Amino acid sequence: MTFQLTLEEGMLLVNLARQTVIEYLKSGKILHVPKSVSPKLMKKAGVFITINAFHNGAKSLRGCIGLPYPTTPLIQAVIDSALSAATRDPRFSPVTPQELDHITFEVSVLTPPKRVHVEKPTDYPLEIEVGRDGLVVEKGYRKGLLLPQVPVEYEWNEEEFLCQCSMKAGLSPDSWLLKDTKIYRFQAIIFEETSPKGKIEMKNI
Repeated sequence: MTFQLTLEEGMLLVNLARQTVIEYLKSGKILHVPKSVSPKLMKKAGVFITINAFHNGAKSLRGCIGLPYPTTPLIQAVIDSALSAATRDPRFSPVTPQELDHITFEVSVLTPPKRVHVEKPTDYPLEIEVGRDGLVVEKGYRKGLLLPQVPVEYEWNEEEFLCQCSMKAGLSPDSWLLKDTKIYRFQAIIFEETSPKGKIEMKNI
């Protein structure tokens, strides 16, 4: 991965994601891009914001939305994606102010997805690597994306990862074996709060 971020830059992005949601829930206002940020953070990059809820030490997904392609400056993409993850994920009700002390924010900065080319579809598991790659499965107008940390958390192998990403696209699990299905892979630099409002670390997957 050629694009790198320091821990300090990652901490800034995670804190910005949290502050964006706090401000919106408090006043309905959307934060502006901070002044005097590193030029690196103004480069266009894909990003996903994951919000997790903590109950009695157990973690559960509370929202996850992002921009997979580098169409927006990273710092702006974090603001936009944090708002979407907190208030527009169709799988969940919007985050409430009462939850802010019980959720964590995770920022995944993505490399541009690249098409995986194989001689035959059964070779796809040989061309991807759990713990390194995220996936996009695309067939027609259907598209599903899973971040690199997801198969690690669920202990999937490469084939299970492809099946799960196919289902994320609304397809049957074996759709990745069809010739007209396109598979893309990407990597991510991930920063996360280790506990609600807690220490921010670079996540090693």
